[in-house]
Amino acid sequence: PPLATWRPLSPTDLPSLNCIAAAVHPDLPESPQVFAERIALFPEGCLALTLTSQTSTSTSTSTSTSTSTSTSTPNALYGYAISHPIRRGHPPALDTLLQSIPSDADCYYIHDVAILPEFRGRGYAREGVCRLLDVAGRYGYEMTCLVSVYGTARFWGRFGFVEGEGEGEGEGKGGEAVREKVREYGEDAVFLERRNG
Repeated sequence: PPLATWRPLSPTDLPSLNCIAAAVHPDLPESPQVFAERIALFPEGCLALTLTSQTSTSTSTSTSTSTSTSTSTPNALYGYAISHPIRRGHPPALDTLLQSIPSDADCYYIHDVAILPEFRGRGYAREGVCRLLDVAGRYGYEMTCLVSVYGTARFWGRFGFVEGEGEGEGEGKGGEAVREKVREYGEDAVFLERRNG
């Protein structure tokens, strides 16, 4: 495959993103509104994997008729990454709108990192995750968490993620409340956390 790079995700990427989500997560469907909301609420945590030539030409002002000189469709994605702040111990349920980023958010949540098979094994996932963790660090969040699916806990372990309970503050914190949400992601789903810094 040609070279690809990460760039900020845009609402115009949603049709391609939804196709990737359906292909990578056929058993974990989420509505297009979920992704659109994440981009609107916390764009810093949303990334798109596109061809390097697409990225360079899409930012050019030399033409108004095309966003890409490559043979692929303009705004075609080959992967995406979604993340945002949450309250620790309160990961969002599958296919659920957030409405807003909590004002007392104290943890960073990686919602999804998905890459098409032909672009895997080339370091793009690692780069994408590192970019998300950089965002968490810039905002000063002490912890980052996620729900690992499809037996990917070993991959996440490379970044320091370990199985956790998501212990936070408030009603319904951590423990069984987290396990109940994780079960929605399938029998092999595992809640993971890492301490940033």
